[in-house]
Amino acid sequence: MSSNTTADAARPSTSPSAGTSTSTVLGGEHYAADLVAAVRAATVAAALAAQVWFGRGDKNAADAAAVAAMRAELLPAPFAGYVVIGEGEKDEAPMLANGEELGSGDGPACDIAVDPLDGTRLVQEGLPGSVCVIALAPRGTLFDPRDVFYMDKLISSAPARGILDLRATPSQNVRRLAEALGKPMTEITVAVLDKPRHVRLVAELRGVGARVVLAGEGDVSAAIDAATPGGRIDLAMGIGGTPEGVLTACAIRALGGFMEARLAPQSDDQLRLALAAGHDLQRVLTLDDLVASDRVLFASTPVGSGESS
Repeated sequence: MSSNTTADAARPSTSPSAGTSTSTVLGGEHYAADLVAAVRAATVAAALAAQVWFGRGDKNAADAAAVAAMRAELLPAPFAGYVVIGEGEKDEAPMLANGEELGSGDGPACDIAVDPLDGTRLVQEGLPGSVCVIALAPRGTLFDPRDVFYMDKLISSAPARGILDLRATPSQNVRRLAEALGKPMTEITVAVLDKPRHVRLVAELRGVGARVVLAGEGDVSAAIDAATPGGRIDLAMGIGGTPEGVLTACAIRALGGFMEARLAPQSDDQLRLALAAGHDLQRVLTLDDLVASDRVLFASTPVGSGESS
């Protein structure tokens, strides 16, 4: 038996899932209907491909399947796309890498940010919360965080604009947001990635009475929840992925929410690369810095359970 035949035999069969029908599209009014449909279809295709591996213990296979499916849909899409935020060096991916050009060449010239599978471990372990995400903006408007894979983020809904400040302490920001929303600090819910680097942050937040929701993965989803008025999350903060941060900024801009960020290398090698790339690591990045246009298009589709609908 050939190696290809062996691989095909080991690959699970596909089945549709109700989860992939629940796509989110923001900013569709800025682009032609056929491009909006193509971008949404690319997230759906990635979610369907990833769900084949749901709960099967192989996050790399899930991610690779999502990448291939998303790219196949974007290649003929009616635009001239340039990948600014892709799989790139961090994921050692051969497709949807930074600098790749996608689309038919007809239609608007766009920067592309993709996360074909945000939450690979969730799919690996059969847990909910993973999503397949794409964002577009006019060419030259997306922040390029070259050689920096992590950033500190502060995200909330519209009432936080002009109130919160990444340079303030977490406690100060919780107090300010509580006052802006007109509710006690004990009713403020903060989403934080469940990582060792956030032990002190979580302790400080709980020390002032805030409710902390820890997320193992799902950087983008938690941020969008925080920027949605009346949602279950009031605030998202802490250090997460820089690619996810730029993707998130597109969604936050479309929602009219608040976001600030600051690059945060997590190792000496990352620090060296960041400084060599000319990044100012003290600079607080606003939404205008992260995506310098209101003409954003954001689409996401959750990965289903892998069960037939």
